[in-house]
Amino acid sequence: MTDGPDFQQAVAVLRSGGIIAYPTEAVYGLGCDPDNVAALRRLLELKQRPESKGMLVVAHSFELVRPYLDLARVPEADLDYAASLWPGFCTLVFPASDRVSPALRGSHDTLAVRISAHPSIAEICSRLGRPLVSTSANLSGGEPCRDAASARRIFDAGVDYVVAGECLGYDRPSTIIDLRTRKVLRK
Repeated sequence: MTDGPDFQQAVAVLRSGGIIAYPTEAVYGLGCDPDNVAALRRLLELKQRPESKGMLVVAHSFELVRPYLDLARVPEADLDYAASLWPGFCTLVFPASDRVSPALRGSHDTLAVRISAHPSIAEICSRLGRPLVSTSANLSGGEPCRDAASARRIFDAGVDYVVAGECLGYDRPSTIIDLRTRKVLRK
């Protein structure tokens, strides 16, 4: 682990099946390649999180998340609604495409997605060419890490790289809304 935000190193770790910790809008996140099932399972084990709960993906561009979604089941009005909220501090639940592993979506037929304006997320996803799994850097049910030092301390042996940087100052994780019903699942 290092102190510098070496995005090339972070992406190399992701491509090799590793797990990174990185700053998000409110807390540090843990992430891996959403297409690497072994990395997804390792991340769930690290967090002590049941696979059935699922995780979300984050990117700087909706184009990167399109292949993970079943957009044939999403009315144009729902896409317009999503576009009105992004980039932003809001996670939306979409119907998942068949390619999404249960290790990522959990026991759901949906996938939670956030389009973020955080510069570190944008740099990582741009270089990776796909979204990044995003789950708060904490043991399941515990208080999330808010800085790189905390992420290193809690996950020292389990995280392969920590991206140094600042969170954007939000005091809680993002709001989650079911796109189909507009029901708020988490405030």
